[in-house]
Amino acid sequence: MAKYLVIVESPAKVNTIKKFLGANYEVMASNGHVRDLPKSQMGIGPETDFEPKYITIRGKGDILAKLRKEAKKADKIYLATDPDREGEAISWHLSQALNQDPKKMYRITFNEITKQAVKNSIKQAREIDMNLVDAQQTRRILDRMVGYRISPVLWAKIKRGLSAGRVQSAALRIIADREEEIAAFVPEEYWSLDAKLLAEGSKKPLTAKFYGAEKEKIEITSEKQILDIQEELKNAEYKVADVKKGERTKKAPLPFTTSTLQQEASKALNFSTQKTMRLAQQLYEGVEVKGQGTVGLITYLRTDSTRVSDEAESMAKDFIISNYGDAYFSEEIAAKKDKKKIQDAHEAIRPTDLKRTPAFVKESLSRDQFRLYQLIWKRFAASRMSAAKYETTSVKILANGYRFQVADSKLVFDGFLSVYTETDGEEIEKANVKSLEKGSILDFVEFDGKQHFTQPAAHFTEATLVKALEELGIGRPSTYAPTITTIIARRYVAKEGKNLYITELGEIVNDMMKRAFPSIVNTEFTANVEGLLDYIADGSVKWKTVVKNFYPDLEEAVNNAEKELENVKIADEVTDILCEECGRNMVIKYGPHGKFLACPGFPECRNTKAYLEKIGVACPQCGKDLVIRKSKKGRKYFGCENNPECDYMTWQKPKAADAAGEK
Repeated sequence: MAKYLVIVESPAKVNTIKKFLGANYEVMASNGHVRDLPKSQMGIGPETDFEPKYITIRGKGDILAKLRKEAKKADKIYLATDPDREGEAISWHLSQALNQDPKKMYRITFNEITKQAVKNSIKQAREIDMNLVDAQQTRRILDRMVGYRISPVLWAKIKRGLSAGRVQSAALRIIADREEEIAAFVPEEYWSLDAKLLAEGSKKPLTAKFYGAEKEKIEITSEKQILDIQEELKNAEYKVADVKKGERTKKAPLPFTTSTLQQEASKALNFSTQKTMRLAQQLYEGVEVKGQGTVGLITYLRTDSTRVSDEAESMAKDFIISNYGDAYFSEEIAAKKDKKKIQDAHEAIRPTDLKRTPAFVKESLSRDQFRLYQLIWKRFAASRMSAAKYETTSVKILANGYRFQVADSKLVFDGFLSVYTETDGEEIEKANVKSLEKGSILDFVEFDGKQHFTQPAAHFTEATLVKALEELGIGRPSTYAPTITTIIARRYVAKEGKNLYITELGEIVNDMMKRAFPSIVNTEFTANVEGLLDYIADGSVKWKTVVKNFYPDLEEAVNNAEKELENVKIADEVTDILCEECGRNMVIKYGPHGKFLACPGFPECRNTKAYLEKIGVACPQCGKDLVIRKSKKGRKYFGCENNPECDYMTWQKPKAADAAGEK
């Protein structure tokens, strides 16, 4: 009979951990949370001094009964849920629900599912950290308050089924602000001027870029200006004024955090944040590897730390030196690490064993698991390697008072680049400058002048939104993926290709949130709340203080919204379009995909049809009116009312002058 019971979150971990611990240990899974606030009510409020009401989650009764049965038999119970606030809270809920002597319950954590890590965690068993539990509780309570108090306002004023959230509403605001910025953007003209020049003895001309005057940069803003410059340079002598040689290094990247993994997996592999987290979870929990049984391939996937353990440093050093040579291992990284006191609890995301190369585990993984593991493996190996070194040459060329430049960069030591290249890495400038020296005269071949226009900020992608959320301090590694998934699922945001676009419904919800609940969608406020949660986690702030300060302001805002926003509900706008079936004037209604026309005689008359909202601009192809249309995913675009006969469409809102100019 087992003397010890180990409880983990995921069933996928059970067999792996049992294999590590042996016959005296029974390993069981809670399948995540076992208790939560009730769905039928808020479960928290001033009437109970903000003590949360927890109930057993529906469907978890049988699991809890089995856990209680085993817990009674055990001499010691080890709560081995995930090593973060959420995991700490699950362990606390389990300790409350098991009805066992607290003295025989211990909390253990491991950052990787390996034999050594699991066995070490047993030796370092501790009490549950109530500060971490309180931080998670506070997040859950604040999110519950926002969701349960604001969502009904949205139902009443817009339509049922909508939701608000402390983090999701702030994320929607960020996307909406970017869309407004793009819509308001006015492009500015600028020109580039390259000179094709031929060095003595060379057959291929080199490209020199226009800089300006000898000591002052000049921006070219019009065609007239560029033609004037070209005229002044007619018959000019192109002379090399200076040749500077130097060396440049490119440092190895840091190992992955949750945020940087999601960003890079999106850019390099085209994975959604949700898909990345799902695959990373599988790699962390354990995969059947040929000849090794079930092994956890990576460390814990929810982290904002780039710290690496001493054991991992030693493993990396041995692997890199033996496979690449001494020159490729960076002693500098190890030295830096020793000087800095690390306070964070987690490591970066890394392979549990570098010897398990992508090639070694390829046959044991699905295609997508392999691609993600390869990315993590390469990134970690690269992070412990030497910088890449470049030899640089910068050439200054003068002609009739104007200055042109040529830059050349040559890789002389690949360092970490032998393993890993970032998807958005810089382009290496190449030019044939070997024969150039100070005083060299170059023959003019031709000019290459190009017109450009400044571009608006790019639409958010999942990767750039995660980056923005992280930079603004909104949410935590565990919340990025669910937040993005929620705003897409609610149809507030549409995803087309990689880009995220706000939908009409998203605009309506965001506008109402900005008017009625400005603090909830304020990014600084949301970030401050995250800071308070950190203070609760380290024990410097009491959780009830945060909740008690938050609640009255929220209640006041909700009460005001219920009164003041009475007329905000989208009213049926009467049109001059007659119903073909009964002759009534049709009205504009809102559905899941935006506006549509419906007969006000419902239910006697059920006639509906598409609503084409004119924007007061003529179609540049056929002259009829341009109207607002919707893509299948809810993104707004502008097309001809005469579609399908006329196929004109544009994503950017056209102005009358723009459309006229396109004719």
